[in-house]
Amino acid sequence: MTSDVPRSSSSYPFVLISLVTLNFGLVFFDRNALSYLMPFIQPQLGLSNTDIGALNSGFACSWAVAGLGVGWLSDWLGRRKILLVASAIVFSAASLLSGLATTFLLLFGARLLMGIAEGGVMPLSQALVAAEVPPERRGLAMGAAQNFGANLLGTFLAPIVLVAFAQAYGWRAAFFLAALPGFLVAFLMARYIREHPVSKAASGAAAAPPIGATLGERNVWVCIILSMLVVSFLVVFISFMPLYLVNTRHLDKVTMSWLMAMWGLPSVGYAFLVPGSSDFLGRKPVAIAMSAAAALIPLSALFIDGPVWPLFVLFGLGASISGIYPIVMATIPAETVPAPQFGTVLGLTMGLGAAVGGIFSPVLAGMLGDAQGLRAVLWILVAISAMCVMFACALRETAPVALKRRSIAVASS
Repeated sequence: MTSDVPRSSSSYPFVLISLVTLNFGLVFFDRNALSYLMPFIQPQLGLSNTDIGALNSGFACSWAVAGLGVGWLSDWLGRRKILLVASAIVFSAASLLSGLATTFLLLFGARLLMGIAEGGVMPLSQALVAAEVPPERRGLAMGAAQNFGANLLGTFLAPIVLVAFAQAYGWRAAFFLAALPGFLVAFLMARYIREHPVSKAASGAAAAPPIGATLGERNVWVCIILSMLVVSFLVVFISFMPLYLVNTRHLDKVTMSWLMAMWGLPSVGYAFLVPGSSDFLGRKPVAIAMSAAAALIPLSALFIDGPVWPLFVLFGLGASISGIYPIVMATIPAETVPAPQFGTVLGLTMGLGAAVGGIFSPVLAGMLGDAQGLRAVLWILVAISAMCVMFACALRETAPVALKRRSIAVASS
């Protein structure tokens, strides 16, 4: 299909970012549906905490493989749009299959398929955005692309809509509801997204350093480690916090759904504020501060009893860590490597983040939850927050404005 929006139009970057953030929002809507619906699914299918961890780990494994492979494939083919459209169709179909599952193995298979479809979505999307947006506005643009739709749809509206729909019509119908918008977005992306095909000469090894040399860059491997940690935080939080709030804190499911939505509601604003502020304040100080704030979520759930309104406030403040996801997964790597390697390196940061953070953390957390109780799982979140702070301190600054300000200060001194 051709587009009515010419690439030369000043409105095209806005169209592009709107479509990719909407698509990634639906990715997270489908991805997180399992966790929000788990209080309904667990008793019906007889799942243990370890089973729940395995479902999330299997999904993360296929997500990671796809993220690594699709990023490289897009650079090799020089085509990203067709892969992005195909992914939207397949992950929507996988959500339908999740609603049809009657056993653990069938649900596991549906999640594997969903992970394969969704893993390459953000590397493809951010590579498209990086090619269209100038460096001085890249943090804001990449933050909006990765976080705005994901938080609005996947972490704010998803728990409210899906839990209410499951209570009225059953959890299977909620999965069917989650699937439908993806087919429409696939059509819109096919209609309106355009790309300049990357020539094989431009994407070859002669145009950029070998990937081994790129991995030698400190920022690249630090961002890979940070990606593993922030993915671990989100996966463990999404997988087990609903169960902790309902089964350990004895909150009702509606209150739980609204409390979980406090990750998504303020994160809609953080999608702009945190990456946008990093364009001016610098990537490194913003990453350090937001990593420390994440500990407010598990600590408040562990130690604040009585009225639940303080939990709403502190969950909202702790959710500010969501703003650094695009910074460490996309913006800093894109400012560190040559343009022909965007797809490959973004696939590495996101794919390896999903592989280690998404595969191992939920299984280990589930096993610890079965052995020691769900309170122990929340201490994992505290430890992850502390490690994020430590590795964020090892980053080298890449924000153009911050570097220019630093060079002026050095020259004046």
